Amino acid sequence: MVENRPWLTWLTHAVLVIGVLVVAFPIYVTFVASTHALFDLVQVPMPLWPGDKFVDNYLQALTAGLGEGSGTQAIGAARMLFNSLVMALGIAVGKIAISIIAAFAIVYFRFPFRMTAFWLIFITLMLPVEVRILPTYKVVADLGLLDTYAGLIVPLIASATATFMFRQVFLAIPDELTEAARIDGAGPMRFFFDIVLPLSRTNIAALFVILFIYGWNQYLWPLIITTDQSMLTIIIAIQRMLAVGDDQAEWQIVMATAMLAMLPPVVVVVTMQRLFVKGLTGTEK
Repeated sequence: MVENRPWLTWLTHAVLVIGVLVVAFPIYVTFVASTHALFDLVQVPMPLWPGDKFVDNYLQALTAGLGEGSGTQAIGAARMLFNSLVMALGIAVGKIAISIIAAFAIVYFRFPFRMTAFWLIFITLMLPVEVRILPTYKVVADLGLLDTYAGLIVPLIASATATFMFRQVFLAIPDELTEAARIDGAGPMRFFFDIVLPLSRTNIAALFVILFIYGWNQYLWPLIITTDQSMLTIIIAIQRMLAVGDDQAEWQIVMATAMLAMLPPVVVVVTMQRLFVKGLTGTEK
């Protein structure tokens, strides 16, 4: 039995509130900075209340975020948000599709060197993108995939972690379901789509959230293979906005772009929060 201690309840809530404030304050400062003119931001102290440039700054960020220079046209955050969205969705869907099929084959099919294949996939966890960046770039360049969505997505869609997680999910499915499906005349693909996929729904949702954020936050790979300014992702764009040399960075536009960059991951997490929690803490079996 848990004792009723009001002071402990008050202390717990105070710690939670302080924690929320510590996490939220930098985001609040970013939002405030995105609503002021540059002149206000370089003053001391910096304003801590929203200004009157909200619409102007966000419209400029969306339409002309990187501005014009060196003969290039202005590229707004809207285009770069679209690039990041395509990349994140492609990586998340691709990783899930390949991993769930690989795990299904490893668990439900008997073929030579089945477990060897699984452990070879698992060993690739020790080879992150940074380790194989040069040969991967050479392959992508030889295939003519630089500055393309395929070049951004395909080298990153293999996932040993997702394959391992789906394998564990499939091993937990009762054998009686497999036998019942076989008796009813269901083939492998019918069993996969009618039984395996519905039972894996929450796990797919949880992995989708994790992999979407992973793809959205990619920095090194897009930085290397994108030279066309129209193919930049939003993360790279923020870095480019700060690389102004001796000039003054347009901090109000940088902060507006940063706020825009946070919106899609937040929407995905909030929308799929319930399935995400279920996928990590339990199953529907």
